[in-house]
Amino acid sequence: MNTQEETFEFQVEAQQLLQLMIHSIYSNKDIFLRELVSNASDALDKLRLEALRDHDLRNAVDTSDLHVEIEADKEQRTLTVRDNGIGMSRDEVVQLIGMIAKSGTAEFVKNLKQAKEAADEATSQELIGQFGVGFYASFMVADRVTLVTRRAGESTGTRWESDGTGTYTVAPVEDAPQGTAVTLHLKPVDTEDALYDYTSEPKLREIVKRYSDFITWPIKMAVEAKSGSPEANSEDAKDADGSADADGSEESDGSGGGTVLETVNSMKALWARSQSEVGDEEYAEFYKHISHDWSDPLETIRLQAEGTFEYQALMFIPSRAPLDLFMQERKRGVQLYVKRVFIMDDCEALMPEYLRFVKGVVDAQDLSLNVSRETLQQDRQIQMMRRRLVKKVLSTVKDMMSQHPERYETFWTEFGKAVKEGLLSDFENRDAILDIASFASTHDPEQRTSLRDYVSRMKEGQQHIYYLTGESRSVIENSPHMEAFRDKGYEVLLLTDQVDEVWTEYAPEFDGKQFRSIAKGQVDLDTEEEKAEVKAEREQREREFSELLSWMTTALQENVKEVRLSSRLTTSPACIVTDTGDLPPALENMYRAMGQPVPTAKRILELNPTHPLVSRLRERHDEGGHEDRLGETAELLYGMALLADGGEPVDRSRFVGLLADRLENTL
Repeated sequence: MNTQEETFEFQVEAQQLLQLMIHSIYSNKDIFLRELVSNASDALDKLRLEALRDHDLRNAVDTSDLHVEIEADKEQRTLTVRDNGIGMSRDEVVQLIGMIAKSGTAEFVKNLKQAKEAADEATSQELIGQFGVGFYASFMVADRVTLVTRRAGESTGTRWESDGTGTYTVAPVEDAPQGTAVTLHLKPVDTEDALYDYTSEPKLREIVKRYSDFITWPIKMAVEAKSGSPEANSEDAKDADGSADADGSEESDGSGGGTVLETVNSMKALWARSQSEVGDEEYAEFYKHISHDWSDPLETIRLQAEGTFEYQALMFIPSRAPLDLFMQERKRGVQLYVKRVFIMDDCEALMPEYLRFVKGVVDAQDLSLNVSRETLQQDRQIQMMRRRLVKKVLSTVKDMMSQHPERYETFWTEFGKAVKEGLLSDFENRDAILDIASFASTHDPEQRTSLRDYVSRMKEGQQHIYYLTGESRSVIENSPHMEAFRDKGYEVLLLTDQVDEVWTEYAPEFDGKQFRSIAKGQVDLDTEEEKAEVKAEREQREREFSELLSWMTTALQENVKEVRLSSRLTTSPACIVTDTGDLPPALENMYRAMGQPVPTAKRILELNPTHPLVSRLRERHDEGGHEDRLGETAELLYGMALLADGGEPVDRSRFVGLLADRLENTL
């Protein structure tokens, strides 16, 4: 065994984060204690859970008095937060404390720096919370931090220490108690910089009460016992034999001296309390505790199921999307308790992937304490709970949509892209998801519309919900496909998220109206009267252009399925259309990126017969013009249509050469 102290360098991003903490601009530095207490509470949860599952560990450790203890030393100006929970091994200390072991760390630090430079405290705090690096917050108030820990079931502990300047030391400790103790060597008091006296009993009580009162483990603190006070005779001051507390605190001698350990939090689970007893501030602090977010939640959701299967749920919708919302290594799910006994974090079986941003606690009364992640997937009760939790979240969003439109707007901006993933996976709730979705549309340049509002504005006789996908609103609005719809006053949904390319292919309808891409198939917006009026004219054009269309179809046969006249164009010369039943190019590319072989489907080139370029091309073809020049013109027309559709010419160099040649001839 290595008995020597070793020195390590922090991971680069961890060093940058430490510097941001040491030179912090946050006005509220009190939250460092919340983070340390939260970590301690997690360690106690994990010990109790592992002891339930591991018979050998259960016999080796004492779980009868699990608690968090806060100890302040005014003379040495230190503050220690200790727990007798699961503890950490040496390797875990190096991995969890010396590094920020999460993907996207570099981006996180960059965003944090930008928020700091912009003096955006709310964003800075939110970023830190999302990445779960609360331990580093200790350096806001301490110029040196010492951590002593021993993992339950192991014989040797580990001592970690750093002043946050780039390195840390790790050394073995033979007599370390089980659990973790974090000692902060506090900076001098500076109230102007919001550095308060964190050895002050009233200040510590205030912080615990505000941020950690709901922690289900006792948070004990040594307080001065007063003569005749209840604390002097409190149970917290004694162990089971009635002697001095096992932690070493002395019982008052009756003359006003000595200290006693006092539990300073209520320990009452919020989800078990009546809703009328809990204020918004308590809910907000509980949310911050379980999510490690630093912002208040957007919405609080309570659910209590009674009957043959009883459970309580307290869930939250965040006010901002976490940075890892679309990262593969993200964690999701709510915390699972059984009769107030913590079972697991991130219980994925209770919340679907598309609602991965929902945080909260579910406390079941009838599950086994030995339930595992594997058995959860097949558990009928879990599936029933999941079904109801999902419906509750979706109905809450629907209520938000009608009663609190500003909050709904925030919700959809932050999480709409993720929620739409549910249209591909949650067929049972597809209608409910569509009902809470909103989309940009041509109806309003700024406000999104719900599908129900779209349907209410549909023209008489309109059978489809029209949409067009693209990279941005401006690209879609300027697409040639929009021309006829704009002229005739048809509203079109403007879909710009990647997931829109997928779900629109698989969600058949809403409220009896089918979704229809205006870039696919034939478009016929004329009424029966209008069709009758222009029937003869259309037939005449078909005859006039038939030879040109046949020739162009042959000339471009390597790239297009068909060349035909368009009923959707009014000002552009040509556009590219996907045939009914074929996958759009963007979706083809997405499947290929995922490693799925997809055959390339040829598309259709539509020509605007009223455009001068197309009319002149027909005339030259009918006159027997130079076939090579006409073929080059056809290539240019096809390339222009691809560019207008957001694509690229098949041979960019050739396209540029042909275009340059034609421009030269115009001068």
